[in-house]
Amino acid sequence: MFTIPQPDGSLSATDVKELAEDLVEQLPLPGIEGSPLDPGEIWVVVTLAAVNQTSVWETCKDNDNAPCDDTVMDWLDTLNREWLERIANDLLKEMAMTILDPDRSRIVSIDFVDNPYHGTYDDESGELCRMAAKDGTTTCHRYCSAYLVSNGKPVTLAMTYVRSDESEADAVERILDRIEAYPFEIDLLLADRGFYNERILRRSRDIAATVVPVQKKGKRMKRKLDTHCSYMTTYRMYKDCKRELKFPLAVAVSYQAGDRGKSGEVVRGYVACDLADRTPKQVERLYRKRSAIETSYRVFRQARVVTTTQDPIIRFAFVLVGFLLENLWLVLRWAVVARPRRGGRDLPKEFTFKTFSDWIRHVLEEELERSWEIEMNGVGVPEAYAPAAG
Repeated sequence: MFTIPQPDGSLSATDVKELAEDLVEQLPLPGIEGSPLDPGEIWVVVTLAAVNQTSVWETCKDNDNAPCDDTVMDWLDTLNREWLERIANDLLKEMAMTILDPDRSRIVSIDFVDNPYHGTYDDESGELCRMAAKDGTTTCHRYCSAYLVSNGKPVTLAMTYVRSDESEADAVERILDRIEAYPFEIDLLLADRGFYNERILRRSRDIAATVVPVQKKGKRMKRKLDTHCSYMTTYRMYKDCKRELKFPLAVAVSYQAGDRGKSGEVVRGYVACDLADRTPKQVERLYRKRSAIETSYRVFRQARVVTTTQDPIIRFAFVLVGFLLENLWLVLRWAVVARPRRGGRDLPKEFTFKTFSDWIRHVLEEELERSWEIEMNGVGVPEAYAPAAG
């Protein structure tokens, strides 16, 4: 059960650490039978590694009271992905609904999160997905996420693991099922062109109005986009087939006047389910609301455990811890620290995610007795450099 402190005093580093600890410890960790440790001791190490953006090995090496890194990884090796994902999503929902009005409709964005992966893997495992070249690799572990489009409360609503041997539409279905279970109405769904898929579009439009950029493939779509004027039209995906899907298409024409060194006309097309009454420019403005998701991902990456493990479930657990910590910070910032004012709460600039992480780090390193020392080289200054006697 997630509870936030009463906002009638001061929020201390110890308070933040205890909340983070209580939250992350709820993730299910079967553990090793007969071990003298408990899951809390393992998750403390993972949490400290996350806020330090370092590895489990470094964390265990630098803190005297931390368990051995081999022991931590052996425990993490017992994680069950389905159980882990279910509990993590319950926690994300519980935190989100502490600060969201269930009677207010919301805009939700869905996206894929790709974690570049270097190293060997089993081609038959289905764990790794392909991506455009990034960080010197074209393989990644992929996750699908949904987050709230909100200036003050951009919380992550749901997460799921995406396998390469399943349809990406299956993963999106799981996310849509989870966000549909929230008590608030969904006013609008936004997604990038990776979600331009007949099955995904059918499912999403059943939930809410949907905006997705089209993929510029096929002669019919290219003809629709061969224009110099914005207009609304209708498009039939898989025309004259059993899978045919008819939807409103918004074709928006804009001009780049030296923006980022580019100039000239740009034509973009958008699926605009249940938005046929809007202009193309209005549809495009709605889609641009999802750009804030990049800010959310930048924050999450400030709480990522560094690892070389090949185990995809452990890597997924590290990602979930990062998103849980980000949501906790957002909840505390809005519900406990931000001051009410006309037109909305005044979000404190000084309570940044870095500050939140520093507080957790400070208290955990005191508890685990951080070793502020490093081994000397046993050689010292070479004799040739030593000053002459006398």
